[in-house]
Amino acid sequence: MKADDLILISVDDHLVEPPNMFEGRLPARFADVAPRVRRLDDGSDVWTFNGSVIPNIGLNAVAGRPKEEYGVEPTAFDEMRPGCFDIHERVKDMSAGGVLGSMCFPSFPGFSARVFSAADDKDLALAVVRAYNDWHIDEWCGAYPGRFIPMALPILWDPHLAAAEVRRLAAKGCHSITFTENPATLGLPSFHDEHWDPLWQALVDENVVLSIHLGSSGKLSVTAADAPVDVMITLQPMNICQAAADLLWSRVIKKFPGIRIALSEGGTGWIPYFLDRIDRTYDMHHLWTGQDFGGKLPSEVFREHFLTCFIADPVGIKLRDMIGLDNIAWECDYPHSDSSWPNAGEELAVVAADVPDDELNKITFENAMRWYSFDPFAHRPRERSTVGALRAEVAGHDVSTRSFDKGRFERTGAGTDLSALASNATA
Repeated sequence: MKADDLILISVDDHLVEPPNMFEGRLPARFADVAPRVRRLDDGSDVWTFNGSVIPNIGLNAVAGRPKEEYGVEPTAFDEMRPGCFDIHERVKDMSAGGVLGSMCFPSFPGFSARVFSAADDKDLALAVVRAYNDWHIDEWCGAYPGRFIPMALPILWDPHLAAAEVRRLAAKGCHSITFTENPATLGLPSFHDEHWDPLWQALVDENVVLSIHLGSSGKLSVTAADAPVDVMITLQPMNICQAAADLLWSRVIKKFPGIRIALSEGGTGWIPYFLDRIDRTYDMHHLWTGQDFGGKLPSEVFREHFLTCFIADPVGIKLRDMIGLDNIAWECDYPHSDSSWPNAGEELAVVAADVPDDELNKITFENAMRWYSFDPFAHRPRERSTVGALRAEVAGHDVSTRSFDKGRFERTGAGTDLSALASNATA
């Protein structure tokens, strides 16, 4: 399939929250303590909430910037492409990159909204989470129907409130909730605890996917504080691998057989080995550990419950049959540093040159539509949804790589170590 003929729905992108997103969305009594943006003396734009200062590190918003400007320094709105935070510019960027649909994870609240859940005043925390969810669904996604898969933030501190929020938002058409890859690292009950059962039941009842993004536990796979940051970047998929194992062997899938889980930004090349390993573990050990999947192999259960995704994963493409063609989706990761925007179609067409069209369609858009109850063709015909057709709609939109550097930080080209990253990291 040629790049122009692809239909691309990304199940993992990100938005940088605009400064005015909470205006008019919170009760008056919370006006003075609402999340807000403040510019620091060094020119960085940061969010402040509940006594915390949360920067957007540079790597989170580098779309359109030259690679030599990548880094972990706190950034500012005038150092980003407007498509990072402006919905109208985002849609132009999507079309210019040939991307039909997008599911956008949050930035400053953390991927599982742990910044909000940390607030001592839980009435405030609840109001902020609900305000964020309504803004995301009504304004961000609602501005361009058929272009975005809505995603909700979770209420982490109360599973009954979390379940109620799932049901409230499902009624608005939201069928994805972002969640932590390991609640235990946040001081919460683990996946193995009955504590979360009301939430799991609501997900099943409302056909909502549990979307788990790597890094959402607040604890990445690292070797040492002074290790080069390249070590952490290389090991990022291991966090998702750990979450997959934790959930697969947990009671969750057995008690809630309708639950569906997406492993976001974790890649796919590791999945075949993982499936071999869990089947071997089951064969060798289930008689004494007590694991029972009702006569099925763990690999079969994995394919029934888990969606994986990739940006450009030649190994995963080659091993797609071992992973499961119904379990793979594509992602763009705009505006993060791993993103293939604006040339995602061309990159994928090369990687998937030998993949039959029907199989590639599953990977690029059909699986995403099915998993997330998303139908963009209700809003535009299929022939206007291809990479080529979308680009034609915004002909002339500038997607050239250009410098956004304001010279606020010295760039040595020497990278950083993990201790420096931790001091700047978004919560």
